[in-house]
Amino acid sequence: MMEKTTSEDPACRPEEAASESAKVPAAEPPGEVAVSESTGEEQVPKPQAPAPQAPAAPAAPATTKPAPPSEDVPSAPLLLTLEDVSNSSVTVSWEPPERLGRLGLQGYVLELCREGASEWVPVSARPMMVTQQTVRNLALGDKLLLRVSAVSSAGAGPPAMLDQPVHIRENIEAPKIRVPRHLRQTYIRQVGETVNLQIPFQGKPKPQATWTHNGHALDSQRVSVRTGDQDSILFIRSAQRSDSGRYELTVHVEGLEAKAAIDILVIEKPGPPSSIRLLDVWGCNAALQWTPPQDTGNTELLGYTVQKADKKTGQWFTVLERYHPTTCTISDLIIGNSYSFRVFSENLCGLSASATITKELAHIQKADIAAKPKGFIERDFSEAPSFTQPLADHTSTPGYSTQLFCSVRASPKPKIIWMKNKMEIQGNPKYRALSEQGVCTLEIRKPSPFDSGVYTCKAINVLGEASVDCRLEVKASATH
Repeated sequence: MMEKTTSEDPACRPEEAASESAKVPAAEPPGEVAVSESTGEEQVPKPQAPAPQAPAAPAAPATTKPAPPSEDVPSAPLLLTLEDVSNSSVTVSWEPPERLGRLGLQGYVLELCREGASEWVPVSARPMMVTQQTVRNLALGDKLLLRVSAVSSAGAGPPAMLDQPVHIRENIEAPKIRVPRHLRQTYIRQVGETVNLQIPFQGKPKPQATWTHNGHALDSQRVSVRTGDQDSILFIRSAQRSDSGRYELTVHVEGLEAKAAIDILVIEKPGPPSSIRLLDVWGCNAALQWTPPQDTGNTELLGYTVQKADKKTGQWFTVLERYHPTTCTISDLIIGNSYSFRVFSENLCGLSASATITKELAHIQKADIAAKPKGFIERDFSEAPSFTQPLADHTSTPGYSTQLFCSVRASPKPKIIWMKNKMEIQGNPKYRALSEQGVCTLEIRKPSPFDSGVYTCKAINVLGEASVDCRLEVKASATH
């Protein structure tokens, strides 16, 4: 069967030409006729390649009986469609022909022809009863013409052909750039440090990557770039302030492109303030004023650090840190000392290498102060006793010590007397009375129901007296 199929392919081409001439009066649908005619034109030069075919003109009388072949041979398949193309395969599908032929359909033969060649090669050795087929193991870069014919036992019908050649190439994947999170904001480096940016990307076929700096090509003497299949690395061995700016990476794939911008800022320590002067000195205070530095280190200042040093010791002490205004008042200076002041500038790299120092000293003079004592009126804090916190009724359990609390205010210190049921209990070892800082405490050691009653705390001094009461109930434990 395989030999029959392979040999059938070139033999069926004259039949296709004959069937094509027979199809013209066959009243096929217009779309199918157009396809059949176009495929016929593609096929005509191929069987005519051997010159001896010219005497086949006597076959022209055979056109007097085209009906049997056209009825036995199926018509061209419908809706030949390209479904998928990859870097090594192509998939096409089609619909069955309108006319299957009297002898029935045996299958379909898919053929391919490389662009520029004249030979049509069948994909399978024999007809396949499928309406979708995938051709594999194709060479990258090939351009192929594809056609499919319906086959019956009487032969192959006219083919249906794709309008355009199929280009075997890698699937195009739109380029994408994956900027690392730490590069999505300004990337800050100090002068002299290395810059090493690795930017991953994706896309098919292999993308082409280009870099620009502030819209211009990179300086190859300062910046080196290495681009692979999946990333691009930008490297600067020793960064300078001139390397600051916007670096833009562009990735191209088959007319598509993706862009990513990375802002780099190269900074260094700022210069010191341009000048400083002592505005005024009064009392224990000194007022200073300075001007901002001419060089901020290619970034904004975080503020100024102000220090002072007295003439005796010469040691510097920080007074203000990250201070933003350019004027300040320094207070709490020691009378009799003379002070110098200096100011540093500060940015992300740190303090300036040097400071600006005041030329003149701030002398804190001793002022002639005459004391004017005022008459002191002594206040009388004497008051009669008054309870600020009264006693609270209390319930206790026999055998467990309990305490009663209250607080009293009085001047002079009052005498505290505790009573039970209006009877003084001073000296009774069962009770212990304490008084400290106005808090009066009565401890009843291991009370019994007999100790229940009304307890009174009385405070007495020369200005009067006051008392508070509470009820203590000692409940006997329940017996079972």
